[in-house]
Amino acid sequence: MAGQLSGQPIIILDKDKTRTQGREALGYNITAAKAIADAVRTTLGPKGMDKMLVNPIGDMVITNDGASILREMDITHPAAKMMVEIARTQEDKAGDGTTSAVVLAGELLNKARILVERNVHPTVITKGYSLAQVKALEILDELAIEAKDDVLENIARTALTGKSADMSLEPLVELCVKTALSIKESGRVNVKENINIIHQRGGSIKDTKFIHGVVIDKARAHKNMPKRVEKAKIAVLDTGIEVEKTKTASKIHITSSDMLSEARLEESRLVEERVEALAKSGANVVFTEKGIDDTGMHYLTKKGIFTVRRCSGEEIKKIVKATGARVVSMVDGVEEEDLGYADVVEERGVGNYKMIYVEGCKNPKAVSILIYSGAEHVAEEVERALDDALRVVGDVIEDGKMVAGGGSPEIELAMRLRSYATTLQGREQLAITAYAEALEEIPKGIAENAGLDAIDVIAELRSAHSKGEKTAGLNILTGKAEDMLKLGIVEPLRVKTQIIKSATDAANMILRIDDILTAKETGMMDVRPEHTADYYDGIQAPDVGED
Repeated sequence: MAGQLSGQPIIILDKDKTRTQGREALGYNITAAKAIADAVRTTLGPKGMDKMLVNPIGDMVITNDGASILREMDITHPAAKMMVEIARTQEDKAGDGTTSAVVLAGELLNKARILVERNVHPTVITKGYSLAQVKALEILDELAIEAKDDVLENIARTALTGKSADMSLEPLVELCVKTALSIKESGRVNVKENINIIHQRGGSIKDTKFIHGVVIDKARAHKNMPKRVEKAKIAVLDTGIEVEKTKTASKIHITSSDMLSEARLEESRLVEERVEALAKSGANVVFTEKGIDDTGMHYLTKKGIFTVRRCSGEEIKKIVKATGARVVSMVDGVEEEDLGYADVVEERGVGNYKMIYVEGCKNPKAVSILIYSGAEHVAEEVERALDDALRVVGDVIEDGKMVAGGGSPEIELAMRLRSYATTLQGREQLAITAYAEALEEIPKGIAENAGLDAIDVIAELRSAHSKGEKTAGLNILTGKAEDMLKLGIVEPLRVKTQIIKSATDAANMILRIDDILTAKETGMMDVRPEHTADYYDGIQAPDVGED
């Protein structure tokens, strides 16, 4: 790119960079973002389809979780990456609703593309979308219903329906509620830090169980240590049980075999003294982040202390929360008050596959769910489903608010936003109407994925809501508009509000971009419609035209 001054060119942009401006730049970004939304759209709702994702070395993931799908995809286009960020934000803030957030953002951009082609400026569209967002959040607050513990099973059931967990739905629903309530502390539920979900080969999903303590994927340090310890007094260390190396570079000059023997005996004596001090504290179980040498192993085994080495930082945190132990940095510095407690610590497993169970903890702040499955990919998908369900149950425990499910809030929001648009002057009302249309794509997608006629479904839902039936949603079993509260199909308010926030913010960010500067070799996905029309299902970018 060059300018002209007195006939002399002025180089502004490096010749190795390309520049795309105006509607063409907007079109490329919208096309890329919409492609991502379309990729996950078919996973929407209880009848959504699964995706199989295979990495270059052949590892396979089968899931219909939007965040997991986008995490596994190799996405390079910057606008498409923004859609991935929507899913991450939604998952971090609410725990569920990732697919809905991405689909809504994609539809907001698609509706904006149509408005741009009608010469509505992107700035006007973003202003209209922002007004619609504020109004939608107000309406959602009005629609919110007080939720108590008696509805938690319905919340969990709604989240688990349509996932691999369907095969053992009711036991898993009860498990989710029990687990979430067990870690409730000062009105908060921290699923990420306080619940350990782990799977074990063998059995079936219905055998999945709640453990009042921690399960870690480790084995005893030595086979001659006790396999089971009852009334366990647990020491947790962040140091090794071994001969310590000096922190400074030092040398010992040994001139005879006797001196070597004495040095080794002294090292052994030091380790023995530390293990002796550990045993005197009353500890009969030890978990350590670091290693244990042969000498340490010998004395621990001799004392009959059940020991697990090289635990991860996360495992140590969960053991501490479950047992009430304190982390100690010196082996011989453990006192009785530093010890945690569990009724049983035991190594269990089949063949070479072992796990450590820490059960019967007194008032544990961390608990575990152990998933049984014959297939690894099934167990992984059930783990993802349980994580989502636990998070949404936690949302309701913390906030005490829920809304009807089945596309009910989206239809009600769309109806009220259309009415709100008529109260405004200027082109912003076009953007608000477009926002309402985009919201209806969520119940439309649920209907399509269930094999229903989306046009008939939306028409029936609109009719029901126009009659004041605010909680009318789609019953996919009958294909009819029914009261979602009576059917027990409910979702946390937090999930719905976060969908609105995430999708609107991402759409507005992309709509504000009117200039793309690209280095020559970026590896970016080419989203020009003439090159990828088949891949993007015929989505066309707006004509550049003259402003």
